[in-house]
Amino acid sequence: MAKCKFFDAPSGRRLAYHRVEGEGPEVVFFGGFKSDMEGSKATFLQDWAEKEGRGFLRFDYSGHGESSSEFTEGCIGDWAQDAMEIVSALTSGPQIIVGSSMGGWIAFLLARAMPARIHALVGIAAAPDFTEDSIWAGLDEGERTTLMAAGQIELPSEYADSPYVFTRHLIEDGRQQRVLTNPLSLPFPVRLFQGTADASVKLSVPLRIVEHATGADIRLTLVKGVDHRFSTPECLEMIVGAVEETSG
Repeated sequence: MAKCKFFDAPSGRRLAYHRVEGEGPEVVFFGGFKSDMEGSKATFLQDWAEKEGRGFLRFDYSGHGESSSEFTEGCIGDWAQDAMEIVSALTSGPQIIVGSSMGGWIAFLLARAMPARIHALVGIAAAPDFTEDSIWAGLDEGERTTLMAAGQIELPSEYADSPYVFTRHLIEDGRQQRVLTNPLSLPFPVRLFQGTADASVKLSVPLRIVEHATGADIRLTLVKGVDHRFSTPECLEMIVGAVEETSG
């Protein structure tokens, strides 16, 4: 694929992206926590968009991939701002937002801030509020004390050889960005996918989203035996199918 381009956001951060010109509604991919835009779901969607003549955008949040800033400097609010600024500047009209893991949380924040720019939302193992409900809730008292006193803590991850660094800034900002403790209106088609073998996002999370959010067309699909990556050939086709179904 072509080399990425860069967008100088109003925030001052420099965001790497790939853009495909084409028909609408265009598709924008929001990646996960510490992921980049070179993952299998993002590139599969771009290949599909190019074949179908559809507009498509994928990008790296600040502190991720090829974008500027250090990962440990960022937080959910920053990454949501990155998403809103790049969607506002590089796309026009309502978009189909495909959000993976943390990208689902970012998509919900976009829906709250600029719902007129969303044609439909596809969530893949969406993980809203995970900084509080998963990271903070999973720490013991000693780890919480370390995090608050030192400003960060390192914890092992099954998705990387090196530990993940979680900062106090990430936790404290995450509390201000929660979407499952305040009204969440999703007035457009929403398709949620969740694997039953997902060790990172419990089945209770998508069920809670469906129960909590308001909207006339919200559907959840559970896929037996699939893990958090949700990137088998069959899963990738499901994602594309949801995009095609909600394009009308």
